Amino acid sequence: MSIELGTRLKTVRKHFELSQRQLARRSGVTNATISLIEQSKVSPSVSSLKKVLDGLPMSLADFFTFESEPTSEHIYYRKDQQPDVGSGDIHFYLIGANRENRQMCVLREVLLPGTDTGEEMLQHEGEEAGVIIEGRVELTVGAECQILVEGEGYYFESQTPHRFRNVGDDKAVIISANSPASF
Repeated sequence: MSIELGTRLKTVRKHFELSQRQLARRSGVTNATISLIEQSKVSPSVSSLKKVLDGLPMSLADFFTFESEPTSEHIYYRKDQQPDVGSGDIHFYLIGANRENRQMCVLREVLLPGTDTGEEMLQHEGEEAGVIIEGRVELTVGAECQILVEGEGYYFESQTPHRFRNVGDDKAVIISANSPASF
């Protein structure tokens, strides 16, 4: 990851004046899990990190842009101005992360071959849609599963459990949006 996850989690946890044990209890994970993440001995999946942050509560975008000053003036975002709010071999580059009162989340998602969003299905408020720009992505929404390729898209209620997996031999790239912003 472009941002040191363990250090950031420790900084955020201390900002909220929580011990590792308190955050673990609030998040429904073990104290050891929080400790291992903060020591950078494990890299949690996106769904696992989201579960930890639910104990604060804090979105992934807020977590990765915690020290940044919000601004509504910024219009254009170069690659180096898109924080990676993903985990491991999944990169979620957030467009407009520092925009004050952001109402939607727009991501450039890059999934390396064989990666997925985690064993635990994602579930959050709102709607989301996206288009596969490159590669082959298996999308599971509820009980339905479909492989999507370049140019194909999706649109669904985000409360329905869902999961993304790169089933191709090359990286997969997705441009996605959800509202309200969940990252």
